[in-house]
Amino acid sequence: MGLLIDGVWHDQWYDTDKYDGEFVRESAKLRDWVTQDGSDGPDGQPGLRAESGRYHLYVSLACPWAHRVMIMRRLKGLDDLIGLSHVSPLMLDKGWSYNVEEGSSGDPINGVDYHHQLYTLTDPDYTGRVTVPALWDKQNGRIINNESAELLRMFNGAFDHLTGNRLDLYPEDLRETIDAVNADVYDHINNGVYKSGFATEQRVYEKHVVALFDSLDRMEARLAEERYLAGEWLTEADIRLFTTLVRFDAVYHGHFKCNLRRIEDYPNLSNYLREIYQWPGIKETVNMDHIQRHYYYSHEHINPTRIVPKGPLLGLDRPHDRERLTGRGIREVG
Repeated sequence: MGLLIDGVWHDQWYDTDKYDGEFVRESAKLRDWVTQDGSDGPDGQPGLRAESGRYHLYVSLACPWAHRVMIMRRLKGLDDLIGLSHVSPLMLDKGWSYNVEEGSSGDPINGVDYHHQLYTLTDPDYTGRVTVPALWDKQNGRIINNESAELLRMFNGAFDHLTGNRLDLYPEDLRETIDAVNADVYDHINNGVYKSGFATEQRVYEKHVVALFDSLDRMEARLAEERYLAGEWLTEADIRLFTTLVRFDAVYHGHFKCNLRRIEDYPNLSNYLREIYQWPGIKETVNMDHIQRHYYYSHEHINPTRIVPKGPLLGLDRPHDRERLTGRGIREVG
């Protein structure tokens, strides 16, 4: 995971020494907002009009942050409106690559070899981490947003007038609940696996791995009473948790030393994971080969042999028991 400094690529890992062994994630910097009519975003961000064929989504199939945006794109019926390209699972000295021989789709829009080149096409003097997902505006020739949480919200509603899709994964009356769950899940689970796995001090690792499993315990208890995290409706909160859960036993448990328990050891979380995996359209967004090859091969400082494990056997197609709880699917707008 490298970065650009004044438009020049540097193969440089996170400076955990600066933060006493802590992994600190950099905030996304490109934050324009797609709206139905091109008006400003909800917090005054510069707005761009939602148009069919104008935007292209760049992702990694291995990355949980990109994965949640891919799921929203699929559930909201945006596949034909917003194109998609994915990088190779191998993130090496030049960062994310569009080398088709390593499993990338290639880049049919800009023809770049490396993901960081999209950032310098956007800003020749860009400084910051080079991340996925990134939403590209073909009309203006630049990345307009690289913050997955914001892309979720845009995809949830901005294109409805073009698709006729009325599913709402962030319904207004559930937003307070969704936001509270998201805050816990993001800090302690989504980012918690990274804060545990990338820690370079024992005390830092132990602090974050305990907080991670405390949060998983809270989600397990919540899902004993409710079918989904916000109640009877599937929402973006479930998508945000799912992309970490589906990687957990295969990668985070071993590679990131998040090994107090497996998700399989949690009755409610494991059944919940299988239900969401089996939800129409979601299974097709999961590429376990990319997921395991990326983490085990790309993080040489954690796995210097770069041996990619064959297991575990996850059995995500097995039956689940979530029908015992009341659930009503995804709510529609209006």
